[in-house]
Amino acid sequence: MFGSKKTAGIEQQVETIIGRETFIKGTVTANAGIRVDGKIEGDIHASGDVVVGENGQIFAQIKARNAVIAGLVRGNIDIQEKLELLPTAKIDGDLKVAVLTIAEGAVFKGACEMRGQESQHKEVHSQPVSAQTVKAAK
Repeated sequence: MFGSKKTAGIEQQVETIIGRETFIKGTVTANAGIRVDGKIEGDIHASGDVVVGENGQIFAQIKARNAVIAGLVRGNIDIQEKLELLPTAKIDGDLKVAVLTIAEGAVFKGACEMRGQESQHKEVHSQPVSAQTVKAAK
């Protein structure tokens, strides 16, 4: 698809293609994968994967299982599993992901929240120290 074997699996799952000359304004809901080579203004909700081609322009919030982005996205992106930003990607918005891959050349402006980190790092709880404990330590 974009010269990467990793993205070939996602491309095979795409059932809806928004072509280069297509402009959609509003909410797009897909029960499977979607590929955008055109322009969308609004929101994208996909229970499958989202692929944004090099010519794709998205001015919307994106929620999906996985995503591969090679075009322009202005809006927040909420991905359940993996987000891959290819070298031509330009992102202006906040990310929520479990796994993030950013290729050299990709541009990302925003904040990133990684999911699943809470279980990997155990929180350290300190016990209150009494005045007697401090005196005993001296």
